Amino acid sequence: MAKNHPKPGSRGPEPPRPAQNRRLDFTIGILLFLATLAVYSQVRSYAFIGLDDPEYVTENPHVRAGLTADGFVWAFTTNRDGNWFPLTWLSHMLDWQLFGPQSGLHHISSVLLHALSTLLLFTLLKRMTGSRWRSAFVAFLFALHPLHVESVAWVAERKDVLCAFFWFLSLWGYLLYVERPRAARYLLVLVPFCFGLMAKPMIVTLPFVLLLLDAWPLRRLQMERPAASGKSKQKGGPGDRVKPLAGLLWEKAPLFALSAFSAAVTYVVQQGAGAVTSRGWILSARLGHALISYVAYLAQMLWPTRLAVFYPHPWNLSGWQVATAGLAVLGISILVLRLVQRSPYLAVGWFWYLGTLVPVIGLVQVGMQARADRYTYIPLVGIFLMLAWGVPDLFGQWRQAKSLLAALSTVACAACLAFTWVQIQNWRNSETLFGHAIEVTAGNYLGYYGLGSALRDQGRLDEAVSCYREAIKIFPGYAVAYGGLGDVYLRQNRIEEAIGPLSEAIRLNPNTPEEHITLGIALDKSGNGSEAIAQMLEAIKLRPDSANAHYNLGRAYTDAGRIPEAIAQFYIAIRLQPDNAEAHYNLGVTLASQGNMNDAVAEFGKAIQLKPNYAGAHINLGSALANLGRIDEAIAQFTEALRLMPDSEEARRNLEYARSLKK
Repeated sequence: MAKNHPKPGSRGPEPPRPAQNRRLDFTIGILLFLATLAVYSQVRSYAFIGLDDPEYVTENPHVRAGLTADGFVWAFTTNRDGNWFPLTWLSHMLDWQLFGPQSGLHHISSVLLHALSTLLLFTLLKRMTGSRWRSAFVAFLFALHPLHVESVAWVAERKDVLCAFFWFLSLWGYLLYVERPRAARYLLVLVPFCFGLMAKPMIVTLPFVLLLLDAWPLRRLQMERPAASGKSKQKGGPGDRVKPLAGLLWEKAPLFALSAFSAAVTYVVQQGAGAVTSRGWILSARLGHALISYVAYLAQMLWPTRLAVFYPHPWNLSGWQVATAGLAVLGISILVLRLVQRSPYLAVGWFWYLGTLVPVIGLVQVGMQARADRYTYIPLVGIFLMLAWGVPDLFGQWRQAKSLLAALSTVACAACLAFTWVQIQNWRNSETLFGHAIEVTAGNYLGYYGLGSALRDQGRLDEAVSCYREAIKIFPGYAVAYGGLGDVYLRQNRIEEAIGPLSEAIRLNPNTPEEHITLGIALDKSGNGSEAIAQMLEAIKLRPDSANAHYNLGRAYTDAGRIPEAIAQFYIAIRLQPDNAEAHYNLGVTLASQGNMNDAVAEFGKAIQLKPNYAGAHINLGSALANLGRIDEAIAQFTEALRLMPDSEEARRNLEYARSLKK
């Protein structure tokens, strides 16, 4: 006869829930979901950010092509920028397929994933613990804590919200497996875990978290020696299926094996891409910084102000800071272990926090940042668990505890909501984001670089120059700031001045294709065509799928009189970026110079279709049509060019000539 096993939870068997309770749980879940959407609804009008968004989305030809067979293969075979996360690439491709360049809808996709993860977290905790309001509190903090804004409001961090979604889906699968251990149900854990690894490898710590959940609230971990009868004295697990640690570890062996493999691959790929750096730091220094980061994240969680997209690394650490942070981490660890029998949730929450931060805490330094808000996206769930279960237990059976806790929770949630609403607004565009970073941090060279790039794109070139110079002043070895400065000089037609900083950028970091392209343009304009071509070829070697590199190589070949080679490069650029009006236009010019007027007409027409106000394309289309004897059409094009550019003598002369042919 089948047994009715109790559900796993901290309060033992849970009686069948009446319909009223189910409706309440459903209502809470819907309110959490809608509140998340409402607070983050601001992002529907936000732009892409100049940091990482171009590489991940707006200037990535594979993403801009949408979901294609070639794109699918590329997603699974590329290690672009030192990352392997095919599911993230496919997610961006799907967004582009559906929404094109509408940035707001790309943002909304991330918000929806975040809201779904919130719902999964609430229902998961409620089912595991039986505690409705504590579970709701944890889910609310996850949904609307200001530290999580970076993961949700930054399109390039789609990998965070996608990974978290599969993280909580894996936890749900594990709960179902624990309730009825079957090989088929183990797939409910394994499959989402594999998807999570293909979204962001930070999920490698999930098997460790499953062990923590075995201790609490699932209570599967055998903490006492079995009784003489062979049965465990520990009760409360599903069907009393309590296991020793070795058994639980063996149960998760496939997950640990996948984690180890993914971690090794990630390290090798990032090291090969130059993303891993130690700046000469020995292990003890990196450990010291890790301890400081653990404490800094806790401080930001409690008082989430002065948050920034980038925190400059304090390469010289203070001994007293390291010692204080180390004592704090050690002290809390000892305390929660001493209380593990009475309050196991404290140890589970604390070691969830410590353990899930390990991949990004700086033991292996990836990038130049000291820390990042996005790194707390999953780890802070552990601290939220400690607060949700620990604070009520502090009050014990005090008569007024329930009312006071309700008031404190309301204040905490309202404060989070207000801080988050304001923090989201910093992500409106690159200018607001990097301007805010400069305001709230000292020596933020990346902030000045990002602001300079935003000002450059707005045509505010003198202000951009000041920002780039400030970035270089703070960090003289900052290659991309030299590249940005050279690019602005080029736009100001200060060709000779541009060559210097661009050459310095390449000396500091020879593996950045954009700097090679910009230097090639400057060299071409200075009359040094052979060196310009060499720079473009180097850019293509570094980034074969760069439409910009192929386009500018085509222009350099054109200036050198190597027309057939130019035509070939323009065709490649158009294949990689079909909506590049300039590439269509220049291809049309080279085709016309070869006497291929029919194909030239087609290319000029595509350029105008993409950019209707393109006066030069109208003029050249008119000339090509006139050469084909299509005079009326030519007159129409010259007339439109004059409307767009009334001072154009070329358009006026061509129009008069075309009209004379009609007489």
